[in-house]
Amino acid sequence: MKSWGVVVKSDVSSLQSGQTAEPVERVCDVLVIGGGINGVGTARDLAGRGWKVLLCEQDDLASHTSSASTKLIHGGLRYLEYGEFGLVRKALAERERLLRSAPHIMWPLRFVLPHDASMRPAWMIRLGLWFYDNLARREFLPGCKSIKFKGHALGAPLASHWTKGFIYSDGWVDDARLVTLCAQDATERGATVMTRTRCERVVPFEGGWLAELVQRDPFTDVELTRHRVRAKAVVNAAGPWAERVLQDSMGVSNKQAGRAHNEKLRLVKGSHIVVPRKFTHDHAYIFQGQDRRIIFAIPYQDDFTLIGTTDVEHKGAPGKAVIDQDEINYLCEQASRYLKEPVTPQDVVWTFSGVRPLLDDESGNAAAVTRDYKVQSHTVPAPWLTVWGGKLTTFRLLSEEAADKVGALLEDTRPHWTDAATLPGGDLQGLVANRVHPEQDINELLQVMKQRHPWLPAAMLKRWVRSYGSRVLTVLGQAKSMADLGQEVAPGLFECELRYLRDHEWALTGEDVLWRRSKLGLHYTPAQRDAVTTWMVMANRPQQAEADARQVA
Repeated sequence: MKSWGVVVKSDVSSLQSGQTAEPVERVCDVLVIGGGINGVGTARDLAGRGWKVLLCEQDDLASHTSSASTKLIHGGLRYLEYGEFGLVRKALAERERLLRSAPHIMWPLRFVLPHDASMRPAWMIRLGLWFYDNLARREFLPGCKSIKFKGHALGAPLASHWTKGFIYSDGWVDDARLVTLCAQDATERGATVMTRTRCERVVPFEGGWLAELVQRDPFTDVELTRHRVRAKAVVNAAGPWAERVLQDSMGVSNKQAGRAHNEKLRLVKGSHIVVPRKFTHDHAYIFQGQDRRIIFAIPYQDDFTLIGTTDVEHKGAPGKAVIDQDEINYLCEQASRYLKEPVTPQDVVWTFSGVRPLLDDESGNAAAVTRDYKVQSHTVPAPWLTVWGGKLTTFRLLSEEAADKVGALLEDTRPHWTDAATLPGGDLQGLVANRVHPEQDINELLQVMKQRHPWLPAAMLKRWVRSYGSRVLTVLGQAKSMADLGQEVAPGLFECELRYLRDHEWALTGEDVLWRRSKLGLHYTPAQRDAVTTWMVMANRPQQAEADARQVA
């Protein structure tokens, strides 16, 4: 972590009014508020251009919307029906660029679309898929084709009345790890990332901004440290909290923010269910719901199927989104229309929900609201910009635009660099002989690691390569045998990996490890999950953990 030192005086009691007199602890060019994909992506881009960046996130990285997606790198086939050709073209052009940047956490995925003649005629589907194949250049993703299900492995899981369909290409991503890798890249390029740190107040100061950040203990929520940060510019990338940051932290009204009178931030909840595996092949399904919505059924974590998503108006606190029974029933019913083996609420082993912040004029249903983004910049009272909306696939483009606008605000334009850049673990030079295809490249890396470390269990090594890519060498360190990995805290999870997650990926709690840096929580018993949580407490707060243990004894 980088510290910028004490550089200015400010009066703590007068921060509300912008008057200054006591020490400020840090100074940077840009303060980024929000540790979701848009925040870390923007921090990464800015840091790579040489700006001094500090990012604060009130919780863990990707702890809300950015870890609750359908986990797809896709153009958004259904958006064509809403006329979102510009958004789809942007997203399609990004798919292969992203897949090349981090082949360990993203890979191509083929989708099977059973044809429902009562919903859309076959010619319409073919036309849509033709556009999908040709709106942007493809180098390695195969195009669409028709399929007859009788006697085919892809038809075996489907009810018998589904006789034909289509296959097309998109990509899969570990969304929470994508956020973490962007944050890693940002810090390696000079940025400072502070998790569990809430931005409480931002006021204009000498042509820039003065912010007060409060860092809290992840185990007790007790305030640990207050930081005062002086920044030339502020980027509000707080996602569902963006409006609250403007109004409560910065004191900016909608009018001052440049929002149109009918342009509202619409919070839409998307929920997913995870059930035991419903099919054994490696393709995903895209189902057309009776309400004309799209539902995905995706192979997940080897043993499961991920089904989602819903689009429901969310009126509560953004951080309190949970699936309700109606959503569970809806996803089960829609999947059961297609699958031979019905999906029931009793099958559900895990659920997750996230709130998407979408700009809308409040007309139409939630599913029809655009997933495009908007980056609004301002010079008064000091340089700042706010990020609205967006989707996972276009995060790099959004971040590039945000960095461009920061440069314009600070009158210091700097060149783009992320177009062909890799993310941590995605640089396979020296490990893979010739980069051919992302999926082939990562499989070759797995073979190289098996040859170099034949003593590692095959399943664990595969998970490591898929999680860390070339950084698996950092996880291993100097280990020459299983004994060198440290204690096995839970099946296949050793202390060396937990230390890596703590020291390099901001993991502080068991939840960080089990449900965001990995999905091992799905595979563990409650007792095994508790063991991971206890280890993380001991590693991060050893004195308190020992005191708690004595009290229990």
